[in-house]
Formats: sequence, C-alpha cells, structure tokens
Amino acid sequence: MICIYKAGWGASLKGLIISDAIQEKLDRKHGGITRREIEQCFENCEGEHLVDTREEHRTDPPTKWFVAQTNTGRLLKVVFVFKDGSVYLKTAYEANPDEIRIYEKFALNG
Repeated sequence: MICIYKAGWGASLKGLIISDAIQEKLDRKHGGITRREIEQCFENCEGEHLVDTREEHRTDPPTKWFVAQTNTGRLLKVVFVFKDGSVYLKTAYEANPDEIRIYEKFALNG
C-alpha cells in the first residue's frame, strides 16, 4: 500500500481520527506532537506503510506504521489503523535509529 495521502486523500486528512486519550499522550509523553504534524507526515511519506507483525501489536485490521518528516524536519514514527475509510491514530513519536533503519530497509528500498 502506498502512503494514504498520496493515494488520493486530497488536500487534508479529514478521515484522521485522534482520540482525546491519544492526543493527551502525544502532548504529555511525546513532546507535544500536533495533529498538523501527523498530517504533514502523511503528506511527506515517501515509502510503503509497514505492518506491525509483532504478536502483542497485531490487530484486525492490521496496525500499520511509517517514518516521515514534518515540514520542520521532525522525524516521526506514525502508527495507525485504517478502518471503514478512516485513519485511527494509535501513536506517533520521534523515530529511533532502529525504526529508521527498518523503515529504510523494507519500505524505501524493498
């Protein structure tokens, strides 16, 4: 699957759902990541969305993730579920070196 934004979502992610609990976590635990930063990551995504295959993270529909930059250069890992035409954000945070390496290996060069 190519990045959702580039697959025809249009000028904004109207289908992006961020629950109050997730937004609070983004504010408190992950450096105040905003909705607009998440949207920018979808807009700036250059590779595939990867499926999280770890047993403890398996969901139906599958949990997917990618690494992309905000317009200010902040590199985030964005984790979401696509269901019934909407994107449900599970989390987003600054990507660590291992996540960046995995994403580059399997989503950009695969």
